[in-house]
Amino acid sequence: MTVHSRVMKTFSLLTFNCFGTPGIRTSARLGRLAQKLNQSSYSMVCLQEVQTNRYRSFLTSACGDQYPEQAYQPFIHAPKGGLMTLSQHPLVRQEFILFQKRGLWYTPAVTDWILHKGILVTETRVADLPIIILNTHLTANYTADWRSTNIFARQERREIEQVAAVVNAQPTDALVIVCGDFNIPRGTWLYDLLLSSTDLVDPMRGDTRPTFRPFRGMGSRYAVAIDYALYRAPSTLKPEIDSRLRFQGTERINGRDMHISDHVGIETRLSWQPPPN
Repeated sequence: MTVHSRVMKTFSLLTFNCFGTPGIRTSARLGRLAQKLNQSSYSMVCLQEVQTNRYRSFLTSACGDQYPEQAYQPFIHAPKGGLMTLSQHPLVRQEFILFQKRGLWYTPAVTDWILHKGILVTETRVADLPIIILNTHLTANYTADWRSTNIFARQERREIEQVAAVVNAQPTDALVIVCGDFNIPRGTWLYDLLLSSTDLVDPMRGDTRPTFRPFRGMGSRYAVAIDYALYRAPSTLKPEIDSRLRFQGTERINGRDMHISDHVGIETRLSWQPPPN
């Protein structure tokens, strides 16, 4: 065994719903996001709501030097699911898994249906450790009612069950990180279902600070924690975890004070000591 082989290894990730919907200030907001990402040097960045191919192309170009690897599933008007993953590490696998039941086309969730929501799976390696990232964005709950009888909650349950099945299918010797905008608050039966049906751990469990900023007139019941970065580690790995919220304050962008997104990001940093050779 060499001393070098026992040096602590690290992996950092940001998950962020970037609110990349077409709008008069979207390009400016995404421009500031690109600046922030290039200054932060994460191992991987998982974005949701990249809702046009123009925004996807912009982020690819603006962040290409810092994050030379990008994963997304090409589609007609935007990456499928609005999902995009940027990586400093080479990607050895990428796959998009469409939600089998994609939403309720006869409700406001038709926008989720059109976007073809699902799970963007990428795999990289740090030393000899496989790291598998599941970047996802579940159907929105337009009523902020997460009771089991609610029509949107029932759809979210079907998507959670599919996410859980994908998690459980990953190799047990891999570090698995599941992140994104789940549109379900901590403490609900849907959140409990996700954790109980997998071995996923929420490093911020119990933290009820909202990760979504409701628009004017939406009501305070929408201001809840719905974005997560969860992980499942191999039994031989005991990582140290540091998770925190990012992009909580406003930025001065084109002479205006504004938030980069209607969500805040979640930064997660993991460190571990490799087992002896």
